[in-house]
Amino acid sequence: MTSRDELLVRTLYSEHATALWSFVVPLVGGDRVRAQDVVQETMLRAWRRPDVLDQANGSVRPWLFTVARNIVVDEWRRHRTDRDVPLDSGAETAVEDRTDQVLDSWIVGDALTHLTADHRAVLDQCYYQGRTTAEAARALGIPEGTVKSRAHYALRALRLALQEMGVTA
Repeated sequence: MTSRDELLVRTLYSEHATALWSFVVPLVGGDRVRAQDVVQETMLRAWRRPDVLDQANGSVRPWLFTVARNIVVDEWRRHRTDRDVPLDSGAETAVEDRTDQVLDSWIVGDALTHLTADHRAVLDQCYYQGRTTAEAARALGIPEGTVKSRAHYALRALRLALQEMGVTA
């Protein structure tokens, strides 16, 4: 590895490894060693794809999370025969796969940090708290028209932040 490559990998690891590991641990059933292996494999794949690491294309984090999730899924598929339950042992209960939902909320949460405090407050009131424009205006102590305007511009800014992160809308 050249010193430039080494610096790039170190920077990538220092900026994203902790968040990536936190995302992967629940996907691998809490197995910290497997989670670390997935993070390392993800970083290796990123290092092999210098076009992805080009920050001009936006944040590399969504790509890293997608790759990590795919590694976990591929590993699970490769070894699922080891975990198959014999038919005579009873029915399995279905468990909802929330991986995409968790990844989406993580990405949106990251994008929300790019908004102003006023825009985040309006989005919180209107979308997360489920309040009407009038209720949000009362809660924030601002006119209803201001709530509508801030919500409009906050959604535009959020869309732009997501696009800059590499998420297409």
